[in-house]
Amino acid sequence: MKYFSTRGSPDLLTFSEVVLIGLSKDGGLFIPQTIPTLPSDWKTSWLNHSFTSLALEIFSLYIPDDEIPRKDLERLINKSYSTFRASDITPLKKLRENLYILELFHGPTFAFKDIALQFLGNLFEYLLEKKNLEESLEGKNTTKRERITILGATSGDTGSAAIYGLRNKKDISVFILHPRGKVSPVQEAQMTTVLDKNVHNLAVEGTFDDCQDTVKTLFSDSQFNQKHHLGAINSINWARILAQIVYYFHSYFQFFLSLNVSPSSPEANNIKLQYCVPTGNFGDILAGYYAKCMGLPIETLVVATNSNDILDRFFKTGRYEKKVNDGEDNGKGGHIVHETLSPAMDISVSSNFERLLWYLAYGSIDAKSDKEKVNLAGSTVNKWMEDLKSKHCLTVEGVHLALALRDFKSDKITDQETMETIHRYYAPQDSRTQISYVLDPHTAVGVAAADKQKISSNTHLICLATAHPAKFSAAVEESLKSFSEFKFQEILPTEFVGLLEKEKRCVYIERADPEIVKKTIESELEREVI
Repeated sequence: MKYFSTRGSPDLLTFSEVVLIGLSKDGGLFIPQTIPTLPSDWKTSWLNHSFTSLALEIFSLYIPDDEIPRKDLERLINKSYSTFRASDITPLKKLRENLYILELFHGPTFAFKDIALQFLGNLFEYLLEKKNLEESLEGKNTTKRERITILGATSGDTGSAAIYGLRNKKDISVFILHPRGKVSPVQEAQMTTVLDKNVHNLAVEGTFDDCQDTVKTLFSDSQFNQKHHLGAINSINWARILAQIVYYFHSYFQFFLSLNVSPSSPEANNIKLQYCVPTGNFGDILAGYYAKCMGLPIETLVVATNSNDILDRFFKTGRYEKKVNDGEDNGKGGHIVHETLSPAMDISVSSNFERLLWYLAYGSIDAKSDKEKVNLAGSTVNKWMEDLKSKHCLTVEGVHLALALRDFKSDKITDQETMETIHRYYAPQDSRTQISYVLDPHTAVGVAAADKQKISSNTHLICLATAHPAKFSAAVEESLKSFSEFKFQEILPTEFVGLLEKEKRCVYIERADPEIVKKTIESELEREVI
């Protein structure tokens, strides 16, 4: 299994190389040469697998044994998920008839990003250790070990999950850019109270998109990149997507086990599954797309956005456009982000969406050879991304859009609808048919979208719960203030008690200027080695 860029670079890289590099030198994202098919007996042989056993089987389809031996991979997986509070890692719960919640927040930072980033942190350390050992045995770099500088941007949860996955890792420094004042207090505290020497938080005056653009600029700066060996932890890193594929399979088996129905039975063939995913950077739902392409029987993936609805507008019109429809402009070509109750989704451009665009381009090409199709798809994506850069918009029409709508549909959810959903699920009208459940605002966006779907009686929806409600106390308390019996302390994890009062370390960046960020990184790296 080799990997190549979505933008047409002819280079074929190994799994280890794409993990350590993160972003292709042509600016594209790495994708596998082929999407592997499942074993013929997967519905029976995988049925009673634990989460970690499923991860081993799925990862092994994408990671050759000569790169990471199966025993090493199993050890990495077990180490990564030993930090989770739930024994089954991602438990599935029934909210009401035909609607289930998949809890992805049982990791160290109480957010779904832990599932990928606990693994990625251990993977980085393993690959670096292996590389340094090999070079030592070959007589290279005997006096200086190779290090890597992890660079990422966050709208909230990625930063803390990356920090907890990488803190105190050997030969790794981590720099996280977040928009100052635009993440929740708990999210900010989770990042800035980690005082390990190799962890560096940069609070940037601007938006998440400004932070993300700065990170992409630094990755494309070949001199800076080579000097500091930059590595990516955002969902542009393929390993992030790979790790998230697992919980789609795990929830599929949990669902059928809860019904006491065998997935391989004729009865199962009459049951349809849809997944509703609160979506910002498109990585979480893209993992579901890969699971579907591998053969997991998913009928539809529902993209749930907040008022930052570039993705909802795309699936409804085929236009992937930064500028909002009302003509507002902030002087940056329509690069507008609205602050909402679900800040981790306050994104105007979803960087992972480029991977889907490649498959839309590839699937619509009628060519004599696969090599020709791959080359043409890369050229098409490259042109689309140039249009987005120069015109702030790309348009996908005809067969391309039809391919997208074969697997996806979407809905936009307002803050008011988010609050109403939190309220409604805490106090169901009929407790016999619906349990009381406290939703975080991001999960509420997904559940609100699920509630809007017109489904048949044999269709079931699984909504991904991306964060613990305690991470967004203001939105939850405002939504439930009419209930005198609700006490926020009852859902507050012990790990959050006193968190906001802990010592913090953070560097303030006055504006999203790549040159300022570069100087700051180099200054912090010098301090780190002192």
